[in-house]
Amino acid sequence: MNIHEYQAKEIFTSFGLPVPGGNVATTADEAVTLAEKYGMPVMVKCQVLTGGRGKAGGIKFCESIEDVRKNAEAILGMDIKGHTVHKVLITPAVDIESEYYVGMLIDRNTKRVLLMASAEGGVEIEQVAKDTPELIFKAPIDPRYGLLDHEAMDMGMRLCPGDVKKARQLAASMQKLYQAFVHSDASLAEINPFIFTPEGKGLAIDAKVNLDDNAMFRHPGYEALRDLDAEDASERTAREAELSFVKLEGNVGCLVNGAGLAMATMDLVKYYGGQPANFLDIGGSSNPQKVVNALEIILSDKAVKVILFNIFGGITRCDDVAQGILTATESMDINVPIVVRLTGTNEAEGRALLEGTKLHPAETMDEAVEKAIELAG
Repeated sequence: MNIHEYQAKEIFTSFGLPVPGGNVATTADEAVTLAEKYGMPVMVKCQVLTGGRGKAGGIKFCESIEDVRKNAEAILGMDIKGHTVHKVLITPAVDIESEYYVGMLIDRNTKRVLLMASAEGGVEIEQVAKDTPELIFKAPIDPRYGLLDHEAMDMGMRLCPGDVKKARQLAASMQKLYQAFVHSDASLAEINPFIFTPEGKGLAIDAKVNLDDNAMFRHPGYEALRDLDAEDASERTAREAELSFVKLEGNVGCLVNGAGLAMATMDLVKYYGGQPANFLDIGGSSNPQKVVNALEIILSDKAVKVILFNIFGGITRCDDVAQGILTATESMDINVPIVVRLTGTNEAEGRALLEGTKLHPAETMDEAVEKAIELAG
């Protein structure tokens, strides 16, 4: 789950990271009131769940109250990469002497949290990684001990060679960022940039945090952080129906049980020249209502020209799944062809149930995918 900058900063503050004050406004009048509270100059920063906010004109430096009102009015309601700005963050502006990038993410190769840092802060880290990867320093963190003092200090000195005071501030902030990352069950936590003022004070003036949906049960308060307006409607519906769904850009609607099989199905659709419209994993259930929910989500995408069921019956029996498909399709008005491939436990019985229907059966994945692509036109 992605959260806004101001929400990420609240998490950072709770773990002792040096974050400038700030609050959000939904109107220009509220923005002016906050600016008067903090004193000039301030920054007006749009709060949307996408990158490139500054380049899009969503971040403005304001030297006067008039600037605050003018920029807040211009930014609120702005469209940035398909996201409408509903809130702006008003935060004190600070003088910047130097900028750094500090981030934590899950490294699946080392199976550890990976600390990444660079003296090239203030710019998109993806561009730094592409153009000058040697300027990004990396250090996997042993989960038994966390980020130890000497490890954090070593990274701090790599970023600020010869400046022990700055290195110590960076090291302390890295350790606090690690604590925030772990205890928040985050999948990503970034400070870009972490800056030093001309007086040598370190500050985290931007924040990005992605929370792991799988750990939401441990953080009941996090559900309130979710920005429903920023979510794709079909993905929100799928989450509420306990389905794993990601919308894509193709026209072959995929309905599969099992994440691995769903990925393989999408790969095969691409291999045969088609374009998958979604990733959708219904899990191990043959519950007709779950199939109805899945079909409704797929059919809400007007680009879908065919639906492909690819079902592997393990513990779940294929005849149960077939009955679920029949019950679901009989209760719905579906105007696109449906290809069904069943394999595994009781697959013969499942296929027998589908005989004489308008559904298009297939025995193998290749046959099912090729037939779906053909029917999609």
